[in-house]
Parts: sequence; C-alpha cells; structure tokens
Amino acid sequence: MAICQDRVVIITGAGGGLGAAHAKVFAAEGANVVVNDINEAAAQAVVDEIVAAGGQAVVNTSDITHYEDSANAVKQAIDTYGDLHIVVNNAGVNRDRMFASMTEAEWDTIMAVHLKGHFCISSHAVHYWRDQSKAGKAVDARIINTTSGAGLQGSVGQSNYAAAKAGIAALTLNQAAELGRYGITANAVAPAARTGMTTAVEEMATRMAKPADDSFDYWAPENVSSLLVWLGSGEAAAVTGRVFESEGGKISIADGWRSTAGIDKGAHWAPAEVGEAMATLLEQEVPAQKVYGTR
Repeated sequence: MAICQDRVVIITGAGGGLGAAHAKVFAAEGANVVVNDINEAAAQAVVDEIVAAGGQAVVNTSDITHYEDSANAVKQAIDTYGDLHIVVNNAGVNRDRMFASMTEAEWDTIMAVHLKGHFCISSHAVHYWRDQSKAGKAVDARIINTTSGAGLQGSVGQSNYAAAKAGIAALTLNQAAELGRYGITANAVAPAARTGMTTAVEEMATRMAKPADDSFDYWAPENVSSLLVWLGSGEAAAVTGRVFESEGGKISIADGWRSTAGIDKGAHWAPAEVGEAMATLLEQEVPAQKVYGTR
C-alpha cells in the first residue's frame, strides 16, 4: 500500500522545481495534493501530469505571504478532500547580493517569501488541527519546512537567504516543542538538487550537470522528495524537531548549534584574560566552522 494513501497535503511553490517533484511523488504514494503556486499555469501543468498518471491534485494560487489569502489553501484542501494532514513549506526565491550592497527591498522580499511564507499557511493549518485535537479527534499531522545549507552554515552573497533559512530551522524546533500536544510533528529538510534556483549559479550548474551514468541522476529533485513523503506518512509520527539534509542518495541529520566543553574559571573574567581563553576554545573547536561559497 502507498505510504501516504488518502492523506491530504498542501505543497507551496509546487509549480516547478522541488515543489513539483514533491507533488508528483506524494501523489504517486496515494496523497491528495493541493498544488500551491502563484503561477497558475505552472501549477495546472503539474496537476495535469498528476491526474494523467492516476493521482489526485488541484491547483491553489493563494499568496503564501498574505495571511488572509493563505487561509484559502487550507480551506480548499478541506473542502475538496475533507481533511488536511500535511503542509510542505517549499516556496522560495533568491535575491542574492553581497551584504554591503544589499537593498532593503532585497532583504524584505526574502523574509516575506521564506520566513513569513513558512508562517502563514502553517498557522491556519495549526488552528484547524488544534481545534480537532481539542474536540477529541486523534490528529496525525505534519509540518515539513524547507531550510538550506546556507541557513545551517552561511553562504557568501546570500545574507538575506541564509538568515531566513536559519530562522526556518529555529522555527521548526519551536513548532515541534509546542505542537506535539496536538498531534502535530514539525521537521525541516535542507535539500540539494537541480532546480532553477540552484542552476542559476554557474558553479552550482556545473556541479549539477547530468552525470554520464544515467542509472542514477544524483541531483534529481525526486531524490529529496522521497524523504519528505516519508516524513508526511503515518510511519513518521515519532519523528519531530529534526533538521535533515538530503542530497542524491544521502540522508543525514543536522544536529544544530553545539556547545563545546568550554572553560569555566569559576570566577569573573577580566577582559584582559579572555584572549588566552579564546585561543584555547578556538583551537579545541570541532568541527571548524564552514561558510558556503554558494548555496
């Protein structure tokens, strides 16, 4: 039996790239899919492909950055399929610029689409699930967020994007801690795959060129989708508050900020004493911090 049979999922930014791949794999595993994208024609093309393959899907064009409008995605899911089980926050854009040259508009656009976009539909979904839980109904719901290696490690030329994606990782931890009581899990995935956003960067496009061995397309978005579909399934009910990384055939867990053993003087540090202690701390730090050159 398909692992998401009859579960209802909203996927944002599903008119192309990773979102489209997620939608198709969810549908192939039995889910009823609400394909959300502001590009109606692109969303319709994904729906048509899903339906042609025997799956269930509908188009939704709600603006994920607009709180009231985003409620329509949740309403449509419930009106069309009778319930909602999963929200996949995938939609994103880039406005890359070195920090010294970044404009306020470039900063605000990224925060609106990525960070606020992760809030809006999820907020309405959580209200629905919380009401169900308080009414005594068993809830088995999922929030699946999209972070990035940029948010976990930093990325030169993407201060806005990295900050938003780091915020999404932290949001996921809070959602998991607060929402478990209502039967809701929250996890995030940092994907690495061939999409319009990644191949727009020459270095990434070169890395993600189709491999000579056609038996396994390492950078195919569908490789990432398998993890998300499993996280949306009933099998993943015990998994929450995790940030996963997915690339090719590799799945790993990003375990976040870690505290080193530290140095405890047991008394007040004079400013002049900190330098020597800091040299020791940095020498003992494992692993050394890495900043991505691109995504």
